[in-house]
Amino acid sequence: MDNNKNQFFNKVEQQLVKQGLKLSAKDFNRPWGGFFVIDEEQAQYFADLYFDGINVDELRIGGKLSPKVLVVAPEQRLSWQYHHGRAEIWQVIEGNVGIVRSDTDLEGELKIYHKQERIVLKQGERHRLIGLSDWGIVAEIWQHTNPGNPSDENDIVRIQDDYSR
Repeated sequence: MDNNKNQFFNKVEQQLVKQGLKLSAKDFNRPWGGFFVIDEEQAQYFADLYFDGINVDELRIGGKLSPKVLVVAPEQRLSWQYHHGRAEIWQVIEGNVGIVRSDTDLEGELKIYHKQERIVLKQGERHRLIGLSDWGIVAEIWQHTNPGNPSDENDIVRIQDDYSR
């Protein structure tokens, strides 16, 4: 990992810890950037910090919620994807990001989202997060839709991927 990326991720990690968030996992080695997984017991606190205090009980579809922080590098993009086992709610917390969405496999129009803007993705909705000219940071809550089989990183159906995954 290059030094600038490492420094940026360390800065973000320090900020999250300073805010009192408990990190249960992290991955800085994604080709598009990386993410931090927040302890699920802190879902309401996470929502208080990043989602204007939205009541997490109102977000529950299948019981469980999983908070994360996505960090997308400049001019990189996640796969064009969807999920069988979750819906997602995102809030931009730093920088600007591009997001493409569609109900079909054909990519929709790129829309730019700024700090404090929220995006609600339905289960099965196609989507792609895109880094623009600078780093973008997005708070994300997975809304698991099947209580008996919670979603995980394997619940990504990639339609197109710049990194041949």
